[in-house]
Amino acid sequence: MASALSPPRNPKHKGALPSHYYESFLEKKGPHDQDYKKFWAGLQGCTLYFYNSNRDSQHVEKLVLEAFVKLTDEVPWESSGDPAIYFSLVLRNQEIKFKAESLESREMWKGFILTVVELRVPSNLTLLPGHLYMMAEALAKEEARRALELPSCFLKVSRLDAQLLLERYPDCGNLLLRPSGDGGHDVSVTTRQTFNGTSVVRHYKVKREGPKYVIDVEEPFSCASLDSVVNYFVSHTNNALVPFLLDEDYEKVLGHVEADKENGESVWVASSTPAAPSPGPTLASGDPKKLPPLPITPVASQDRSPPLLNEDENYMIPIGDDPAANYVNGDVPPPSRQVPKPGKLAKVQAKPLKPPAARKPHLPSPPEPKVLNSGLAKKLAVGSMQTLFPTTELADLTAELEEKLQRRRALEH
Repeated sequence: MASALSPPRNPKHKGALPSHYYESFLEKKGPHDQDYKKFWAGLQGCTLYFYNSNRDSQHVEKLVLEAFVKLTDEVPWESSGDPAIYFSLVLRNQEIKFKAESLESREMWKGFILTVVELRVPSNLTLLPGHLYMMAEALAKEEARRALELPSCFLKVSRLDAQLLLERYPDCGNLLLRPSGDGGHDVSVTTRQTFNGTSVVRHYKVKREGPKYVIDVEEPFSCASLDSVVNYFVSHTNNALVPFLLDEDYEKVLGHVEADKENGESVWVASSTPAAPSPGPTLASGDPKKLPPLPITPVASQDRSPPLLNEDENYMIPIGDDPAANYVNGDVPPPSRQVPKPGKLAKVQAKPLKPPAARKPHLPSPPEPKVLNSGLAKKLAVGSMQTLFPTTELADLTAELEEKLQRRRALEH
């Protein structure tokens, strides 16, 4: 019986897919994943790319190996099946667990990862000669690629800036490459370590001699690329020095996808940041401005009577009228009637009266003062008249006395 023909598989377009040092199916479990997820994985340079299918040319995830720490063969306790197919990739900021298809596939992945990270073919893995040859070819490609690229820990900063970066971000690494202060094509290496609680910063010079880089130490060491220089410092310090890699996982500029009205294509548009509000509210040009409050001055009440005058100042005390006495001689003036002396009258006349204060035109006129009793009013009137006309009263009184005196003398004779 003839078997049913299976549909032909679509040929894999090698030219459309990126070129990888090694690729195969690999199950991945991140720190936030609940279970393993199967991908088609490929290693290119120092990056692992993950695809949904081996026919896809666009990756869905990627993992940069520049923060590499170590590889382990630890088997998760919940795993089932062959424990020899699990391995873990430990980075500085996370740990990712993998599950390979077989023991051979696991050893191949570990070997290629160590080759591109350490720039050497590992010798402590269970590998066949053909596998070692594939890794040697990947090593040559990686060295050629790095010779044309600058490592991620190379920053165009000064000597002081490099020292400040390593001090401010200790979790991002402690080894940094920078241009040499002498100029030219030479570079410098700045490291920072802690010794007995004290920060120790060291600077090393790397000279460019043709296509090679020579590390200027007691025994000069020649490297083919700057990545080899970094690898030299890392390997000769038992991984105590870690290349500086500033964490840039978070974007600093807000943006969104927007369709172009002319051609309909989607473009990425950076959103403009709104201006910071001013410290105080700003009034519109048409709004009335608020003036500061004016000080309130209390106004005198209209019902309040005017202040009393000081009776002891510039004022004469009026002489009261005594009850009339019945004398036998009615022409004799009563004894209580005292005639003021001319000197005292002159003093009283010399003392001027206090003029009344002028009233303010804008203030309401005060009410009329209360009416005094008749006796007091009479005394005030008499006193005022005496004060205003003291000379006339004195002349009349002298003439009256002269006349009465003459009459009395005539009666006696």
